[in-house]
Amino acid sequence: MPSAELSVIVPTFKERGNVAELVRRLDAALKGLAWEVIFVDDNSPDGTAAAVKDLAARDGRVRCLRRVGRRGLAGACIEGMLSSAAPYVAVIDADLQHDEKVLAQMLATLQSGGADLVAATRYVEGGSAASFSQGRGAISQLATRLARRLLRTNLSDPMSGFFMVRRACVEEMAPLLSPVGFKILLDIAITGGDRLRIAEQPYSFGERAQGESKFNAQIGLEFLGLLLAKLSGDLIDPRFIFFALVGTTGLIVHLATLKLALALLPAQPDLFRVAQAMATFVAMTSNFLLNNELTYRDRRLKGAAQLRGFLLFCLIASVGVLANIDLASWLYVERSGWWLAGAAGAIMSALWNYAMSTLFVWRAR
Repeated sequence: MPSAELSVIVPTFKERGNVAELVRRLDAALKGLAWEVIFVDDNSPDGTAAAVKDLAARDGRVRCLRRVGRRGLAGACIEGMLSSAAPYVAVIDADLQHDEKVLAQMLATLQSGGADLVAATRYVEGGSAASFSQGRGAISQLATRLARRLLRTNLSDPMSGFFMVRRACVEEMAPLLSPVGFKILLDIAITGGDRLRIAEQPYSFGERAQGESKFNAQIGLEFLGLLLAKLSGDLIDPRFIFFALVGTTGLIVHLATLKLALALLPAQPDLFRVAQAMATFVAMTSNFLLNNELTYRDRRLKGAAQLRGFLLFCLIASVGVLANIDLASWLYVERSGWWLAGAAGAIMSALWNYAMSTLFVWRAR
């Protein structure tokens, strides 16, 4: 079999019912071309990886990359593209909503030398997003306006997850791409900057065939995190927005637990320390569990690793508390004002907790 000219990367999570139909459609759309499809599955509980491997046993153009202990569409796309040896790689969803019939035209555009990346778009003449619900359509349009205005991108559909790019370009910028979130096209376009020549290909967004939509509030937060990262020149990690939100909920949990403990304990001044210790422990536990499920969902800890991670998280947070108190006290003595001293201590603690938790608890970059 000749080497593939095009690798089609398909990130999957619980898409077992769609993989065979997608391969059939790719076969029809790419007839006469040397292609392969790489399904990157996040260890789906519905047996998506097993279904892909059944197909691969009968068709050498089908490959399966099963990820265990890692989650997230952007990370799956990056790993899939880097696993390819083809000169061109495309990313397409497994839900059959992206029109695979435009892939041949996208490939021809790249082969002609006129572009480094072709983004499929719903928002130019010839494209359509009519299948969107009114609410989702409004959210998509708002996100598009934010991205174009804040990040100065010329993409008409920066929220699209359907594109084709020269693999050499991905190889070059891979260390700078974020594995967190869903908007990998926007990340590639902004990271590539003016060096990346971009063309667009209109297509009609279809209806989901089977499975469930992955669109939820978390995707919106991850998009905001990506915006923040790119606006800061990648100084701020997209994960930080989740970490900060979890920390805010931790404060609410702390105060609620403290109030409840004071109401249940005898009204003695010495017992305030007990109530405060209880509230601190409950808030730390809440923060750890939420961070494990949301902030670091692609590196979620389970079993014994979760217990070890919790103990290390508590140790790191305790050091953060001491750093907070020491810095705030020093600034207060230096007559910086109580509000500045308090804010600086809190920021110092948050940055410490985030950096150390990322590196040593969840071992993310």
